[in-house]
Amino acid sequence: MKTIIPLGKLIAVGGNEDKGTYPNPRTRRKYYLNFFELGILKRIVLESGKLDPRIEVVTTASMIPEEVGPIYTGSFAMLNCLNVGIMDIRTPEDARQPEYLERLLAADVVMFSGGNQSRLREMFGETDFLDRMIQRYYAEPNFVIAGTSAGAMAMSQHMIRGGSVPDALLKGAVKMGVGLGLLPAAIVDSHFVKRGRFGRLIESVALYPKLIGIGLGEDTGVLITEGNLVETIGSNLVIILDGHNIQHNNAAAAKKGTVLSIENVTMHVLAKGNVYDMRERKFYPSKDVLAPVVAPTVAIDIPAAQ
Repeated sequence: MKTIIPLGKLIAVGGNEDKGTYPNPRTRRKYYLNFFELGILKRIVLESGKLDPRIEVVTTASMIPEEVGPIYTGSFAMLNCLNVGIMDIRTPEDARQPEYLERLLAADVVMFSGGNQSRLREMFGETDFLDRMIQRYYAEPNFVIAGTSAGAMAMSQHMIRGGSVPDALLKGAVKMGVGLGLLPAAIVDSHFVKRGRFGRLIESVALYPKLIGIGLGEDTGVLITEGNLVETIGSNLVIILDGHNIQHNNAAAAKKGTVLSIENVTMHVLAKGNVYDMRERKFYPSKDVLAPVVAPTVAIDIPAAQ
């Protein structure tokens, strides 16, 4: 299916982002400075183009929404953003309520919390809520969709549902499913380095070699513009896995539990400010280097939902 490049922005976060909360009073200043100078939540606000944007935090993926919601409300308040709502959508029927659709249409930023990414597809799949959110993402330049951990992973069309780290690089260690379809060109994984998830993202890319694997470190994220340009934000690193040049690859044919055999997966390590062009499959040290060579907006192929 052909479509135009989206005008909106995606911000996918690896989890455990600094939300401006402090373990004890002695560390308050350290966390305060890190949050305001380097914080991902501040970047989310800036990308909306407004000083006090309307932000809707969707806690559907979490099993402790009563704890998660107030954390985000308080964190955004530290950035002088007081126009924040919490959408605790627990059932597909809730997702179809006119109230939530109206709030979605009025929002400048929609942010999905962490938890279980499969719940997001279960609750929002085949709903007007998801359809209208995608429409706004493609049509509105300053509309921001953000997600942390499970909320980031659910952005993919082909989504990682789970997987065993001890069985990494054995066939079947990664469990795949259908995500929200916001990012059809990539597969996203979170808590990447700390939880040792290289193996399951490699298998994912081997299964879908035309897609780019994005592994997000904790307190780190990516700003994705034009559905294509991936800029690293936050304090840690991002891993890019590119399977376009894979030659030998037994991922599809191997029996479950057997060792994978994959030739020529390309890996890039991105620090803050680095940019990766998924369409051209090129690394750039910064947007300053990228700016003169950005291609004009053209039609792109988006895989159909499975």
